[in-house]
Amino acid sequence: MALTADVKEELSHLDVKKSSVRKAEVSALLRFAGGLHIISGRIVIEAEVDLASTARRLRAAIADVYGHNSEIIVVSGNGLRRGNRYVVRVVRDGESLARQTGLLDNRGRPVRGLPSVVVNGSAADAEAVWRGAFLAHGSLTEPGRSSALEVTCPGPESALALVGAARRLGITAKAREVRGVDRVVIRDGDTIAALLTRMGAHDALMVWEERRMRKEVRATANRLANFDDANLRRSAQAAVAAGARVERALEILGEEVPDHLKYAGELRVGHKQASLDELGRIADPPMTKDAIAGRIRRLLAMADKRAAELGIPGTDANVTADMLDD
Repeated sequence: MALTADVKEELSHLDVKKSSVRKAEVSALLRFAGGLHIISGRIVIEAEVDLASTARRLRAAIADVYGHNSEIIVVSGNGLRRGNRYVVRVVRDGESLARQTGLLDNRGRPVRGLPSVVVNGSAADAEAVWRGAFLAHGSLTEPGRSSALEVTCPGPESALALVGAARRLGITAKAREVRGVDRVVIRDGDTIAALLTRMGAHDALMVWEERRMRKEVRATANRLANFDDANLRRSAQAAVAAGARVERALEILGEEVPDHLKYAGELRVGHKQASLDELGRIADPPMTKDAIAGRIRRLLAMADKRAAELGIPGTDANVTADMLDD
């Protein structure tokens, strides 16, 4: 997941000045990475992220924008999760922050999606929502057939809110439930690139685009190589089939075959896998591809006409199914 870490590291250091944009990012980060807990009758907010830089960014924003103190707790990795996790915890002012960021509504009830002020905000706010959601639970896979930018969501409401934020940016994202987990997924390469740009991950985008281009070039080269191999195989099979027909033609005509047609036929029989160009170069004196083809065509036509007159199998009799297999 090196690409994911690169994107998150870059986004964690993105300088954002506008207060409403920082609020939208914090709201999304807390919604997608956090949860509300009741400890000793007090509401506590916890947000768990996978990078120390993300935790520091969230803690700084909570202090700068909302004026609340928080702490960072390091959770060591275990058998299921490699690497440390970082929990940003707000204890004393948890309820106040929850109301300010839209985790709780005016009546103190948990909000399942995103607050309306964020949902109906500017395009910059929508970008911040995606930035916060990706920092919380996003992933970016290597470019290719299975490439995807994906965000794991705490519920269907938040997934739909994220899809709506993407739509406001002119980006198509799909919400889906996979094994009981709600996700928002983008698979189109150009759309992924557009979203990385809107979120502010310009350096990571350059790396992703370079790898994408390299894979596309390699895939194109492989397709062309396979195409060339198939063409060569078909040409060789056609040459072998033509050789078999010519052998039969020479049998049918016997002594009646004209010398110039017989010479072309013997060249074909003697070099069954050679192309018409190669046969022309082998001939003495050399002939063009069209000249060789014309003589062989007249030889086969003459033989098939003679076979029809005699009521015997024509030149196709020697052609087997193996010679025609692709």
